[in-house]
Amino acid sequence: MNEPLLIIGCGDIGTRVARLALAAGQQVFGLVRNEQNAEKLAAAGIQPLLADLRDPDSLNDLPVAGSRVLYAAPPPGGGFEDPKVRHFCEAIPAGTEPSRIVYLSTSGVYGDCGDRPVNEDTPANPQTARARRRFDAEKTIRGFALRHNLPSIILRVTGIYGPFRFALHRILERHPLLREDQASLTNRIHADDLARICLAALEKGRDGDIFNVCDGQTSTMTHYFNAVADAFGLPRPPQIDRNEAQKVMNPLMLSYFQESRRMDNRRMLEQLGVRLLYPTLEEGLAASVAEMKRLDPDFFKRLQAEP
Repeated sequence: MNEPLLIIGCGDIGTRVARLALAAGQQVFGLVRNEQNAEKLAAAGIQPLLADLRDPDSLNDLPVAGSRVLYAAPPPGGGFEDPKVRHFCEAIPAGTEPSRIVYLSTSGVYGDCGDRPVNEDTPANPQTARARRRFDAEKTIRGFALRHNLPSIILRVTGIYGPFRFALHRILERHPLLREDQASLTNRIHADDLARICLAALEKGRDGDIFNVCDGQTSTMTHYFNAVADAFGLPRPPQIDRNEAQKVMNPLMLSYFQESRRMDNRRMLEQLGVRLLYPTLEEGLAASVAEMKRLDPDFFKRLQAEP
């Protein structure tokens, strides 16, 4: 496509998407909040835009008209709404709308689904504040797109992992996990696969589409952290039962263990035509470790030296 790509919130995932788009000969703009990140984008060949989504006055003159937009900025903390996505939509003058918008949401909007399969027809039932903020952002994007007659696509993304995206401090600090037999179900996607899915949605997604984004391999968060510990040669974290977890786990981590979802990714695979690079955690972990060794050979020496 010849349309420019505008990435709102061009962090790790946005940069991965941008590199793929640049390799395909597309013009890419990335919006970030500080000069340091802007310099990183420029070094990667991405045209940086410096603005703060919390400040509507900083959003004037964004190159939105006729662009494809990937909105990847997370909501701010607190409350049940996302003012940042509202500020973005309100900053687009009539007649300068994008050609389409893809919004990165979360599978958390489904809430706790137990052992039931979750597909895109499963009703949203956000139960945590962060999931309610994401669902509010989904509705804001949908409403804007409907008013301006442009396609909008929602990606409901599961836990993202990949090089330098592992919460290794939790393992090193021996934060406990819920016992495997009590842990709820969870799903993941490798960062490189997510970037490819974002680009596919920008190219092939149809108005109103919702896609569950995951690798299709369901396990538990306990299994995930154990697999990460094994991959990095670290001792596995201790495990505790649910009663003890209520006493010692921080509320955010405990909330992840309290919701269970078995995500169905068939629509993503079939409609977007995506062939995953890493359909299993084992494959994704092995590739991530290899890339980290290549990019930062001393990282593992520092890791093993941790007390």
